[in-house]
Amino acid sequence: MTKNLAEEPGIDASAPQRRFEDLPPPAQRALKEAEARRKTYENRVAALPKEVGGRKGTEPARYGDWEVKGIATDF
Repeated sequence: MTKNLAEEPGIDASAPQRRFEDLPPPAQRALKEAEARRKTYENRVAALPKEVGGRKGTEPARYGDWEVKGIATDF
């Protein structure tokens, strides 16, 4: 869960970085829960069948709309 923020654009590398161990227990728990949700999502996405001949990228159907280049359309 450590990430070198000095390599991120817009981050001041001279500012002191907080380590995971330095965070209060509620923040540590929230980060662990978020990581678990990310892993669950990634596992579900990996378990989806591969589409043959379709659009590239993630599942295009969202909320009953189709999205192309950031524009949602109904049909």
